[in-house]
Amino acid sequence: MHPTSRRGLLAAAGAVAAAPVAARPLRPEGPHPPRVAAAWEPTERYPDPRVQVLDPSFVRYRLFNAAVERLWTGNSRWNEGPVWFGDARCVIWSDIPNDRMLRWSETTGRVDEFRKPSGHSNGNTRDRQGRLVTCEHAGRRVSRTEWDGRVVTLCDSYQGKRLNSPNDVVVKSDGSIWFTDPPFGILGEYEGDRATPELPTNVYRIDGQSGAVTVVAGDVNRPNGIAFSPDESKLYIAENGVMPRVIRVFDVVDGTRLANGRAFFTCEPTDTPDGFRVDADGNLWCGWGMGEGLDGVRVLNPAGKPIGFISLPERCPNLCFGGAKRNRLFMVTGRALYGLYVGVSGAA
Repeated sequence: MHPTSRRGLLAAAGAVAAAPVAARPLRPEGPHPPRVAAAWEPTERYPDPRVQVLDPSFVRYRLFNAAVERLWTGNSRWNEGPVWFGDARCVIWSDIPNDRMLRWSETTGRVDEFRKPSGHSNGNTRDRQGRLVTCEHAGRRVSRTEWDGRVVTLCDSYQGKRLNSPNDVVVKSDGSIWFTDPPFGILGEYEGDRATPELPTNVYRIDGQSGAVTVVAGDVNRPNGIAFSPDESKLYIAENGVMPRVIRVFDVVDGTRLANGRAFFTCEPTDTPDGFRVDADGNLWCGWGMGEGLDGVRVLNPAGKPIGFISLPERCPNLCFGGAKRNRLFMVTGRALYGLYVGVSGAA
């Protein structure tokens, strides 16, 4: 880690954590997620009734003595794109409407502004050199934060036309950057700047060596979340422009292109999956909502079967694995950051 980067990421300012509220019993486990009140109510029960076993295979991932923790709540409006920085022991994420990025410190439990303005940033990840890679609505670009703090553009156009509003991003082991480009950030003034789309809602690949940009999927209607399987042989993409929504899966051919696109999981009309990440066993941990009894994280096994659910008081747009052993799930909601230790590590 470059020393300049460590100083920048470890700097922290204060934020006030929410006071705990007396726990209230929740409905016992069953085949469906519980319907819970919108207010946050920490539980003193183990195992945490918010962590629901929908299939016996999920038992190994639910730690009997770990509970969902609300790590921070504040004046954010819509949080997205958490990414873990193990060298700095912090989570950085986007508060899109407030045009800023926030940072939670594992050592202090405090939150400060990492960057403002942020280009109405959305999804974030790290590249193979540990640098921050960000999707920006207002900039209509994918950017990278260098070790000296400079923010450089990796891609803002394709064939002479401006991107829509890059949404989510993942970096492959060869250094290539894959990202989705729906129009959500240019449809209004709340999460970016209103503009007319110039390109279809493509999924792109930026070559890690040459920087050349190619379309890897042009038939996904408003693509959103994106993640590779642990062996990078498959790529999962949330298709949010269809009803009901679908999580699609593609075969990765020669490490550079996609083939055999198909439905991996077809949602119910009330389901709204967003971003997701994959664990070392190939399960998808998906941000879910929205509505009472639907808000939280749904876990799908590699066959597309729901096996677990983590109930939260707000819709969870996105999440990431982190902590020293990558076995702590960090989940952002509209106005809060939650954490949960689980019995599996995130895919390396």
